Amino acid sequence: MEYGLIGGRLGHSYSKLIHEMLCGYRYDLCPLPTEADARAFLEKRAFKAINVTLPYKRLVMEYCSFIDPRAKAIGAVNTVVNHNGLLYGYNTDYLGFAHLCAAHGVDFTGRTVLILGTGGTHNTTSAVARDKGAAKILTVSRKPDPAKGELSYEEAVHSGAQIVINTTPAGMYPNVGTCNLDIAAMPGLEAVLDVVYNPEKTEIILRAEEAGVPVAASGLEMLVAQAVYAAEYFLDRKFEDAPAEISRVTAAIRRDTLNVVLIGMPSSGKSTIGRMLAEKLGKRFLDLDDEVVKADGRTIPEIFAAEGEDSFRRKETEQTARFAKEGRQLLSCGGGVIKRPENIRLLRQNGVILFLDRPLEALTVGGGRPLSSSTDALRAMYTERRPLYLAAADAVVPNHTTVTDAVNAAMEALDEIFDH
Repeated sequence: MEYGLIGGRLGHSYSKLIHEMLCGYRYDLCPLPTEADARAFLEKRAFKAINVTLPYKRLVMEYCSFIDPRAKAIGAVNTVVNHNGLLYGYNTDYLGFAHLCAAHGVDFTGRTVLILGTGGTHNTTSAVARDKGAAKILTVSRKPDPAKGELSYEEAVHSGAQIVINTTPAGMYPNVGTCNLDIAAMPGLEAVLDVVYNPEKTEIILRAEEAGVPVAASGLEMLVAQAVYAAEYFLDRKFEDAPAEISRVTAAIRRDTLNVVLIGMPSSGKSTIGRMLAEKLGKRFLDLDDEVVKADGRTIPEIFAAEGEDSFRRKETEQTARFAKEGRQLLSCGGGVIKRPENIRLLRQNGVILFLDRPLEALTVGGGRPLSSSTDALRAMYTERRPLYLAAADAVVPNHTTVTDAVNAAMEALDEIFDH
């Protein structure tokens, strides 16, 4: 192996995608389940340069002949370069987190910073906060040690912090939806940062957005930034414009990994346009109404007739939760998905939402759809739902002319979103 990543479990790592997109060299993922595996790998030194993730960022330090002073102070190495059999260790997580903060205008000067978690990334983020002028840095743990000054999550709510940093795996895929801190009960927050990058919007980030926190950012930019700075060590050369490289690759990763979600009225063209759009984007097409039918074993009219709309909506939410946390999909949603706010939350965590806007007069009455069986019913539904579609969407895609025009408009909207 020339370049790659070692760690305990690497199943959902984006590092291979990022490095190969960034520099073009082959980058291998090398899971090492046990400490003995990791030690054997490091003793062989059969690599040019590697990144290191959990749980070996401290262990690898034992094998380094030189450790950068910043990495030594943090107590963790995530980048190792092999120079003629001698290993040199660095910490580019520090640079990555510093970039994330700078990119979002986070000002630590004189602020109280609350760091969730006590693992290795705690030390990295606290070092950045301290170096950037934080007045006070507090640590939160599920099992706080009072001797170390650690706070419980209940105590943290009343800490008066302006900046919250999550370094725990809470909310990380596949266990999405988890958050131990009551963000809504913390007035005065200026920024909430999460080092987790999958899903793009973890529960703590969603809560921060809902609470109106000015900055709410997850860890994808940090991941890309640390990779850019690691590549500089790997290749022993600087990028001409590292921030521009970080922006370029971050946008490309988002385009590749995030879901594209289509919402809109029944018969607005979500399935037809969705399939064409999925092919253009290289994403898996999935119809959430079809998934409800598959899971239940009955058609939608049969579910409505037997159990009513509320029961169908519960089943719809179950399937939304099942698929929305995944990635690289084109999700075509049922027309009423926006009637439950929790569905939009689920879709937002790892997706971009497009409202396929078709005029009322072009929509179809009936067609086996229980709630649009007459012209009056369709008009009432349109009046009720259109504001909900507009509120939920990241962009509006008109479907007033041809399917090809709508697909092209959707592609243009996505270009604007991902390149912004």
